[in-house]
Amino acid sequence: MTAQELATTLRGKLIVSCQAPPGDPMRETSTLVRMALSAVAGGGSAIRANDPEVVAAITAVVDLPVIGLWKDGDVGVFITPTVRHALAVAEAGAAVVAADATDRPRPDGSTFAELVEAVHAAGALVMADVSTLAEGVTAASLGADFVSTTLSGYVPGTPKQTGPDLELVAALSAAIDVPVVAEGRINTPEEAAEALARGAHSVVVGTAITAPTALTARFVAGITRP
Repeated sequence: MTAQELATTLRGKLIVSCQAPPGDPMRETSTLVRMALSAVAGGGSAIRANDPEVVAAITAVVDLPVIGLWKDGDVGVFITPTVRHALAVAEAGAAVVAADATDRPRPDGSTFAELVEAVHAAGALVMADVSTLAEGVTAASLGADFVSTTLSGYVPGTPKQTGPDLELVAALSAAIDVPVVAEGRINTPEEAAEALARGAHSVVVGTAITAPTALTARFVAGITRP
């Protein structure tokens, strides 16, 4: 599927992130596959998944585009941090490889441009996970097929918010020609719709749909009296 074809498929649609953090009871491949199948049954248009094993298992049973990534570590650049990680995700069957495209150094000294070139050569597309407008503009100029606001609020110097960074969504949508994907702290259908209204091509929702541990903790915190 070409970038244009996938963009057409995903315009105005919901991408469901089917992930679980280390140590979470949901972090098991067959469980994440069922999570993806549930997202399909609910009307999701694509799946975002972490780890080549999980990506391969989901692509084997889900007839939707899979945006794959490989988180390695938990500090600095850890979302698909190297070309090696990116190619493993592509080989697992991901239609799109999502990777950190911030201006921070990559652990192996490689560049985002090198990752884009390698993934395209492998026949997959690239989603650039960024935290700022400048990073998104640069990622688009380097050949990213999609730019996502995934890392806003998670990189030092970016705004800490309880909801999505809608200002970044709007700024990126006005500045670049490639599709902008809103991701990060989208907690309600209303916030998802507002992201689309601000110019997002698609929206990714994870925790609010697929994270029972986090959702339970949120309710516990809400009803716990000081």
